[in-house]
Order: sequence, then structure tokens, then C-alpha cells
Amino acid sequence: MLTTEVRDIISASKERGWVLEPEAKRLCSLTGLTVPRFTWATGVDEAVQFAGKIGYPVVAKVISPQVLHKSDVGGVVVDIDSDEKLREAFHRFSHITGFAGMLVEEMVSGIELIAGAKIDYQFGPVILLGVGGTGVEIYRDVTMRMAPLKPEDATSMVRALKAHQLLEGYRGSEPISMSELTRTMVAFSDLVMDLEELIESIDLNPIMCSSNKCVVADARIMLATEKVQHAAGIPG
Repeated sequence: MLTTEVRDIISASKERGWVLEPEAKRLCSLTGLTVPRFTWATGVDEAVQFAGKIGYPVVAKVISPQVLHKSDVGGVVVDIDSDEKLREAFHRFSHITGFAGMLVEEMVSGIELIAGAKIDYQFGPVILLGVGGTGVEIYRDVTMRMAPLKPEDATSMVRALKAHQLLEGYRGSEPISMSELTRTMVAFSDLVMDLEELIESIDLNPIMCSSNKCVVADARIMLATEKVQHAAGIPG
């Protein structure tokens, strides 16, 4: 069931057609998904203060309503370990078209996975799970199911991946938390079902999974047309 806050996020993003990453992560958090600690800093001192609060290293990403693919414009810097480097990133980002601030968030580690969803207007929401990060286009190791997912569906999706041994602990490596991955996939499925009439697609890439948690490190939500949203009761 959609809360007022989630509807407000979608409504504020309608004209753009997609949800800015800080708002996408806030939406994910509101619906039970784990996200890194982050802030939307509109000033450099605010960015530095937050980084000092959570501790270095941090990740910085440009926020711009005119930039959907941040990496394409040099709008992502990882492993920032000092105030000076963070200030440099903010200054550089400020020259990117449409600059509206900087996302500063804690760095998280783990195995990179991707969870995605697309709305098939004949069959309904389709959920994808696969090897994520930069490897998603190289390995093409993915599996799909129709939503909604039950815990046993999420488990079978993991088993269907070629990389499932890596997730379960390969040659002495630490296995990821299968219970957290299952919880994440079911929560993601619930989110997709709630937003079915309002979105075209959602990509969570990467989800960083470790032995005790799965964290959504990046989220992209593409919205449905205004006509479809109006039918679903989202105000203009």
C-alpha cells in the first residue's frame, strides 16, 4: 500500500519522468529496503559535515535533473577519504549541467547484484535478479520471475544463477546472507506491485550483499506516462 510520502515522491518526479537518486533511495527505505546512510548536500560545507559525521571513505554523486546516467558525465567519485577530495568533487560537479547538489553516502562492500523490474503491459511486473555492477553486461547471468515473489521464489532465483556458488561461499569465501537477499527480493517485489501502475521500470544496481546485509547502493526509477499515473490517482 502506497503511503502519502511515497505518492508525494512520485508526484514531484512526474514532469521529469524519473526519480532523482536521493528520492529513489528514500522511497526504497520507506518500503523496507536497506540503503546506505546518505545526504543530499546543496553546499560544500554541508557535504563535508556529513562525511565527518559518518566517517570516511564516502561516495559522491552529482544530483541533476538533466543527468540520468551520472557516470557518463564523470558524476561519480568513490573512495573519497578526505575533506579536500570531497570539496574537489563538489566543485567539479558544480559545473555539470543542471547541478542541484551532491549525494554523499557511506561506502558499502559486498558482492554486487542487480534487481530489476519492468512492467509488461500484457503480463504485468517481471522481476530480474542477476550479477550486478559493471559485470551485468559482461556475464549476463540473470534470472526472471513474474511478480509477486514469495520467499521460495527468491530462493529459486538465486539457485538459477550461474554465480550461485559464489554467493553461497566459494572456495572458502564468506557466503552472503541468503535470508537478507530473500528479504530484499520480496520487499522489492512488494514495492514493484505497489508501484505497478506508476512506473515503467526500476533498477537497483548494484545491491551490495555481504554476510549480514544487502544494501541498495544505487536506484533508478523510471515513471509511467502521465496518463497512466492519472488513472492510478497520482495528482498532477
